[in-house]
Amino acid sequence: MKKYFLFFAIVSIAPADNIPRLADGKPNLQGVWDHPYVPDMTKDHAPDQKGEAQLPYSEWGANNFKNYDVSKFDYTGHCLPFGLMRSVNVGGYPIQIMQNEQYTALLFEQNTWFHVIYMNQDHPKKLEPTWFGHSVGHWDGDTLVVDTIGFNGRTRLDTLGHPHSDQLHLIQRFTMTDPQHIAYEMTIDDPKTYTRPWKNSRIFTKMSPGQELIEYSCEENNRDFTEGHIR
Repeated sequence: MKKYFLFFAIVSIAPADNIPRLADGKPNLQGVWDHPYVPDMTKDHAPDQKGEAQLPYSEWGANNFKNYDVSKFDYTGHCLPFGLMRSVNVGGYPIQIMQNEQYTALLFEQNTWFHVIYMNQDHPKKLEPTWFGHSVGHWDGDTLVVDTIGFNGRTRLDTLGHPHSDQLHLIQRFTMTDPQHIAYEMTIDDPKTYTRPWKNSRIFTKMSPGQELIEYSCEENNRDFTEGHIR
């Protein structure tokens, strides 16, 4: 455990020299990655997850969270899309990264969703709001920076239900620190819900060769819904 803690605190500052690279010299993030379950983004879970204990709510954000009860209604129980942030936060279901010069894609085992990151492009001037938003990416040295806007505001950041609005501007940073780990950082910038941007960081671990994504069906045998656990 101590070994991983030191890795997170120190090595994540800069990528290692021995990371795999593509033909263009960029870090090769491709593979199937395990990642921490983050049901509450305010919590720390050593060694691989660090949250922000006190979220800087706006009045609207504080009231929204206060009046939300996940035990009474959870949109995911109706098999609606989790959204980008909550999909990254769901543990136990790995994420596969596919990568070339034009696109980077996140393939989520959870509900067999995918999300495309358009490399070295600008966001369209007119965006139709969506569950996962629209993402563009670029390289900052050896760190992949992903900028996402265009959310429909109908999802939650995590299982506990921390809110966001359709004004959310999400920034994700992926830095491979050695061949087996990615230091991941998420910045939430939502002026309607929070008075300032705030961050959450964690470690992704590459899964062993031969471990692949499997099929997932939310609709099949959805007992949370059929047995009345949620409405």
